[in-house]
Amino acid sequence: MKINTTTGLLEDVTHVASPNCDERPDASEMDLVVIHNISLPPGQFGGPWIDALFTNTLDPKAHPYFAEIHQLHVSSHILIRRDGKITQYVPFHKRAWHAGKSQYQSRERCNDFSIGIELEGCDEQNYQDAQYSQLAHLIDTLCTTYPTLSTQRLTGHCDIAPGRKTDPGPAFDWHRLHKLLGLTP
Repeated sequence: MKINTTTGLLEDVTHVASPNCDERPDASEMDLVVIHNISLPPGQFGGPWIDALFTNTLDPKAHPYFAEIHQLHVSSHILIRRDGKITQYVPFHKRAWHAGKSQYQSRERCNDFSIGIELEGCDEQNYQDAQYSQLAHLIDTLCTTYPTLSTQRLTGHCDIAPGRKTDPGPAFDWHRLHKLLGLTP
């Protein structure tokens, strides 16, 4: 896995450009990785719906839930599908719109200084081996490429938006991720 530092894009993955991004504020350095989950419709995996949501093309008539969310302008830097395949929506040096109203260690607006990684999943179902493997490899690659990032600064969406968000949920195995990253024996 390699990142082109000029474009901010991972090499050899699918790229689907999201319009839901902008420049990071000048004083903001990337120093946080936020882990999320997403499934569209809720609890269902596969299909084109996540791409459609992140590109503002979600058909509100395709599923009753989509009528509630089709107008959202959201994105993430990365999606890791159940089979481990990666899609990148926003270059890493740009600000993706993944965290919303958020706070990490007294700093607000986490989108300004974070990388957002979505795992295709939901709070209640276990994540797949391929997802953990790709996630750990991606985090290692990010930390090697961008020295302001650290394996010590990983958090869930639930931790930066408590009471508003629950992902990546109780099914996410933080210990397993930490072990893959060499953070625990």
